[in-house]
Amino acid sequence: MLAGLIFAQDEAEDRPDRLIATLPFAGATLIEHHARQLVNAGAAQIIVVANQLPPDLLGALSRVARLGVAVDTVRSAGEAAAKLHPLSRVLMLADGLVATDKMVAALAKEGGDALLVVTGDGTGDLERLGGNMAWAGIARLQAQRVVEVAALPRDYNMQSALVRVAEQAGALHLVLPEGSERAGHGLARGELALGIRGRQMLSALFAGRRNWIDRWIFAPAGCLALPPLVDRGIAATAVAGGTVILAVIAAALLLRGFGGAGTMLAMVATVFASVGVALGMLRGERRVARWLRMGVTAVPLVSTLLLGWSLWGERGHEGSIVAAVFLAILTLLGERAMTQPRDTWWGSPPAYLLVILPTALLGLAELGIGAASLYAAATLALAIEDLREQP
Repeated sequence: MLAGLIFAQDEAEDRPDRLIATLPFAGATLIEHHARQLVNAGAAQIIVVANQLPPDLLGALSRVARLGVAVDTVRSAGEAAAKLHPLSRVLMLADGLVATDKMVAALAKEGGDALLVVTGDGTGDLERLGGNMAWAGIARLQAQRVVEVAALPRDYNMQSALVRVAEQAGALHLVLPEGSERAGHGLARGELALGIRGRQMLSALFAGRRNWIDRWIFAPAGCLALPPLVDRGIAATAVAGGTVILAVIAAALLLRGFGGAGTMLAMVATVFASVGVALGMLRGERRVARWLRMGVTAVPLVSTLLLGWSLWGERGHEGSIVAAVFLAILTLLGERAMTQPRDTWWGSPPAYLLVILPTALLGLAELGIGAASLYAAATLALAIEDLREQP
């Protein structure tokens, strides 16, 4: 069984009245963000080490309990050891840590003691391990390590002692990947530093995207919309609800013959869904993010089919619905054939809808569907050729 160990002891440097763990982060509090990451990594129990239980921490813990895991608060290693199953793996997150889901999941795997470490001179406030190495804030421990720390004198720092005991037991060192600190990984000792880390994480969500519609449409929309959504604590489920409403209105417009307006609204719904995917990943709402990711594909496909159907009923051109169905088939085959990230100019369902949009606004949607079909055919051919070249 995997158990999560979170620390809520240190006060914020720029907010002496607040614990770092209760500072706002990713639309909630830092401790809620930690809890979501641990639950997504497979934790069935969360133990919170706290010297005091102020109202804001109690409120955060009550919200953590809604994630469906057992939540226990302790003051010492002895109390923590009493709560743990002897065969548990303990995934420990440092007080004030900002980490990516990927790094938390990497340490949550089966195995013995392991410490995430960083090398170099610029380790700052990180726990030094000797030489040119420091602890990077995540540790996988055997439950026995907590028992060993419980036997130490009471004037120890529990977090530091656990790291030291694991190091003395020969814990495996996993080096923090290059670029993780630019993506926000590190310790934050105050509200200002936590805000900076949060903005770095937001930027990292869109970094490295090569495909043109991701880079020029979805990334700018996300960078514009995510900060106010996060600041106001808007959940990804709310964005998903907005996406559904927009998609339904778009479908109604398309079926009523308003091709231009319906296609435009369908594109807006697709952008909404892409923003929701990023928000869901940031807030740890992975299930919602998965559904929204499906929506980024489904909304353009269904909208194109409805547009073709509407044109067929309105003008009697069978070619419109045939072309729309052909485009849908090419799109699905192309998505199936892709085994790696898209190259810059490869197509995607939102890209095909964006090709159709200007022609739909001009009343020439048949031309747009035809052009999008050629684009989808070229993308499928490139994807198949790329697949053949793989060993």
